[in-house]
Amino acid sequence: MSSGVVIILIAVAVIVVVAVVLGMFVARRGSGLRRRFGPEYERTVAQHNGDVKAAEKDLDERVRRYGSLKVEPPTAEERGRYAAEWARVQEEFVESPAQAVADAEALLGRLARERGFPDGSSGEQFAALSVHHPDHLDGYRRIQGVAQNTEGRRRSTEELREALVEAHEFFAVLAGERRGHKAGSLASRGARHASRDGMQHGDITRGSQS
Repeated sequence: MSSGVVIILIAVAVIVVVAVVLGMFVARRGSGLRRRFGPEYERTVAQHNGDVKAAEKDLDERVRRYGSLKVEPPTAEERGRYAAEWARVQEEFVESPAQAVADAEALLGRLARERGFPDGSSGEQFAALSVHHPDHLDGYRRIQGVAQNTEGRRRSTEELREALVEAHEFFAVLAGERRGHKAGSLASRGARHASRDGMQHGDITRGSQS
């Protein structure tokens, strides 16, 4: 076998090895992003029309920009204030469901800003929140859509109730009463309070209509 052939075979082998290593790196990177972002990973892929490479580039950019964002933990006094405000929103729902949902959405936006996230006037707030709270962001996204009526239609009281209940999961995490998937005292108290007001069982529909 000539030296030229040997060199070609070695070059081909090197190319194959490099391709395999790069493939493993890309797969590992994608797996890491999927674990980190959870449901937000699939949502981003869908937003990029199934283009996984573009979606992962988007998520990588979010981590680069907001991964080191300093998020201030709420003090005990602030947690008490947030809990009281959310309780008032739940009480308001009995008489004015639509207004209660609007007030809850505003409270979540203000709470996010006070914690150190960007202002909600642009997509930056959702991008930053997706890096730090991807598992609960759908609740915020849903109540914002309902409050702002992005679909342009009348919402039933049940839809408003469901949006508020789902948003509470995000509120509890953002307010420092829950971490990740672990239940905290506020979530339990909120569920009991909601149940008393009929929010968990839909009884509230007898008292008001959206």
